Amino acid sequence: MRADRLVATLLLMQARGRVTAAEVAAELEVSVATARRDLEALSAAGIPVFPQPGRHGGWSLVGGARTDLSGLSAVEARALFLLLGPAAGASEQTRSALRKLVRALPAPFRADAEAAASATLVDPVGWGERGSDRPGLVDRLQDAVVRRRRVRFTYRGEPRTADPWGIVDKNDLWYVVAGTVRGRRTFRVDRIGDLEVTAETFDRPAGFDLDEAWRAVVDEVERKRAGTWAELLIEERFVWVLRDHFGRNCEQVEVLADGRARVRVGAPAPRDLARTLAGWGAMVEVLGPPEVRAALARIGTELVARYAGDPAAG
Repeated sequence: MRADRLVATLLLMQARGRVTAAEVAAELEVSVATARRDLEALSAAGIPVFPQPGRHGGWSLVGGARTDLSGLSAVEARALFLLLGPAAGASEQTRSALRKLVRALPAPFRADAEAAASATLVDPVGWGERGSDRPGLVDRLQDAVVRRRRVRFTYRGEPRTADPWGIVDKNDLWYVVAGTVRGRRTFRVDRIGDLEVTAETFDRPAGFDLDEAWRAVVDEVERKRAGTWAELLIEERFVWVLRDHFGRNCEQVEVLADGRARVRVGAPAPRDLARTLAGWGAMVEVLGPPEVRAALARIGTELVARYAGDPAAG
């Protein structure tokens, strides 16, 4: 969890006074790029963390080394707890840890820190959706990640053996990124059965970074989701609706003089695009490719055949 790393990074700086991104990366077992992003996040949040260039440079806290959280100023404490607050709803253990951090602050700072920690709430449930419970296997898999324990399980009915390197929560769906005899694989936790955490241990690959690994997974999935692209015209004021549906697979190309926007949208296959765009009726003009236009024509013909002359259709 990134919040854990931010606290660990800050405490490391308080203990050493000055650190390099490479030192943070080695200590926390992340990539140098991730360590640098975390240091920049602390600085951007208002915590006085600054880089010092040069041969003997690095990142340091203004005022020198500090030994514990009681060395934070009121502004620094508020900035830190604004970062940590949204993560506190994850579990009772996280909330307990946050309470202990608050108690470690000087008494005059606690009220502001508590207010900062509760200032932001992350609600992962979309409008019209129901929240899902955290799968019971997540805790066991997280424990296996921390303890470097190999796991065995069935996945879609087939036996698997894997080294769990990290757990990812994406929009209330949990995944485990793991090493297997066939290389790195990603498994959906809700499709895992008969999980067994073995006594066998493993070493995580040197330089492995969960953030970077997951970005690669997301890029690959999104490429597969956008196997077909269509170009269309729609009133510019409705482009946001397309973006809401297609996400990163929606690109506005230009706005024409008549107020319509030329947009590209992607989906796995022509029929997937046609099924979505058919609901817009004449509000959308699909310019191509021909496969998508043909699929739309088929849908239109089927609807006319089914409902034409039906009194209930008005």
